[in-house]
Amino acid sequence: MTTTATAKTQQPSTVRHALEPTHMSLTHKFSINSHEGYLTIGLHEDGSPGEIFIKMSKEGSTLSGLIQAYCRAFSLAIQYGLPLPAAIDRFKDMRFEPMGMTTNPDVPYAKSIVDYAARYLEAEFLIPKDLTNSND
Repeated sequence: MTTTATAKTQQPSTVRHALEPTHMSLTHKFSINSHEGYLTIGLHEDGSPGEIFIKMSKEGSTLSGLIQAYCRAFSLAIQYGLPLPAAIDRFKDMRFEPMGMTTNPDVPYAKSIVDYAARYLEAEFLIPKDLTNSND
């Protein structure tokens, strides 16, 4: 029988699948309504995302700090087993400034930086790429 104190100190039963210290990554430059940034996605050996980082051009701002917190939470969630589609669904369509047109034809409009990151991950890792050439 466990006591309340024991139950509070038990470790989670899930295992964290952190990336190796040296790993492949994908870095993507983006712009949302003239706010520029870089989205870096650390990849597991199988090519699946294992962590994300967003670097905004206005370093040190409140927005930059909140985006770093979001990236840390998102990364931990997927490392502890939250499926990528579920993670994307949680953050897609979040609406706050900056929002607007982007320079990415796969994600032409973003409702926020968080929405952009979710839509980019969806386009890059979940939507099958058309491997056929329509000119053949």
